[in-house]
Amino acid sequence: MHDELTQGDIDKMEKEIGYRSTVKRNELLQALKEARAQGDLSENFEYSMAKRENNRNNSRIRYLKNMIKTAKIVSDHSAADEVGLDNTVTVYYPDDDQEETFRIVTTIRGDSLNGLISKESPLGRAVLGSKVGETVHVTVNEQVGYDVKILRIDKSSDDSQDEIASY
Repeated sequence: MHDELTQGDIDKMEKEIGYRSTVKRNELLQALKEARAQGDLSENFEYSMAKRENNRNNSRIRYLKNMIKTAKIVSDHSAADEVGLDNTVTVYYPDDDQEETFRIVTTIRGDSLNGLISKESPLGRAVLGSKVGETVHVTVNEQVGYDVKILRIDKSSDDSQDEIASY
């Protein structure tokens, strides 16, 4: 299965690859060189840690390159009055008498604790394509579901705090 990514996701991944391939890799190689110079590598904790970090960095670069290579590019454009990717949405939960604001993002950027809801999550699937004033049913599973009412849609996109999920 291919991950669905926007062009913005791809751009962020390429930027991270560039940073990790140049700046980060040089820092890690320097740390390895310094740790190696300390002598016996079998009992050198700094060398082991520097080697582990270098391997993690290289693994992350390979992961990002593979994600880009296998990605299916999806559009983040939607009608002016519909919820689309990268839109901030405010919904009302009638059962709880509460409002919540979150942003609809691709799966790789999903981070519900920080208000980034994946378009493939039950809530994301339910509100995507909806309009202000509509009440949609969120199906969690065959037995559980709830209703939400779309209150506001903000089309402006602020990617400054939004990063690709990392380990």
